Amino acid sequence: MQKTFYSNGKLLITAEYVVLDGAKALALPTKFGQYLTIEKTKSNVIEWQSFDFNKTIWFSTEINLLEIITNFSKKTDGVSKKLVEILHHANALNSEVFKNFEGLKVTTELTFPRKWGLGTSSTLLNNIAQWFEIDAFELLNKSFGGSGYDIACAKVDQPILYSLQNNKPIIDIINFRPSFSDKLYFVYLNKKQNSTQAIANYRTLNFDKNAAVDFISKITHQIIQDNLKFDEFCALLKLHEKTLSEVLNLPTVHQQLFSDFDGVIKSLGAWGGDFVLVASNDNPANYFLSNGYETILSFKEMILTGNDFVNL
Repeated sequence: MQKTFYSNGKLLITAEYVVLDGAKALALPTKFGQYLTIEKTKSNVIEWQSFDFNKTIWFSTEINLLEIITNFSKKTDGVSKKLVEILHHANALNSEVFKNFEGLKVTTELTFPRKWGLGTSSTLLNNIAQWFEIDAFELLNKSFGGSGYDIACAKVDQPILYSLQNNKPIIDIINFRPSFSDKLYFVYLNKKQNSTQAIANYRTLNFDKNAAVDFISKITHQIIQDNLKFDEFCALLKLHEKTLSEVLNLPTVHQQLFSDFDGVIKSLGAWGGDFVLVASNDNPANYFLSNGYETILSFKEMILTGNDFVNL
């Protein structure tokens, strides 16, 4: 009998980095995500295949139960070792799944290009957590670490206000479907950023974390107000970028790559790669295409907004 699970991708609109220290963040689940399908076999191993959005296999392996129980694999590639580690922790949290193990065929399939950085790992973790009927946040803490906003987005079909309080995720469903959403775009920077390394670098910085958390949280709350006007939204994005630029001691993406662009550009997630948010009165496609950035999606094409909303 076949079982299939699905999880949403994610974009972090505000509070990148400082969400780790308790800042309130606006996070949006995407219309793109990942499937995980499981079928029983008699092979005595897990036959694993991972497909990219275009149906090409980007990863395949075989894993035996002993590898999972001992968390030890002789395979040399990092993907195989990490997968064994994740399955080891999942099995430790619920050993009933593999109790009568005979063999499995497991297939994952992305609905977005893997290089986009919309949550290849977080969607996999949440799918595995669904499969094992365990807490995805606990599995995250035991494997990759991070704030967990991506796991929260994997689970819901609506925008959320997300924060960590006493290391516990606080998730509030919100209404974020601004009247000016037709002026918002997402542009891929042709570079996938390493979030784990970016977090490690952030942890070495010395600054007033409480002040930064409070200030960014206030910006987040202002951004999600129902009556916000487009020019106010743009001003808040600029203020957010300026604040994080000072914290990270890095130039903004607007300064670094798009200084001649007439509009607002904001980094999303780890600075320097993946997607940016573009706020522009005019469709910016020609500008970005002429500069070599071919992936440009509208707010409507990218974001899940849900049908029912709860106002904060």
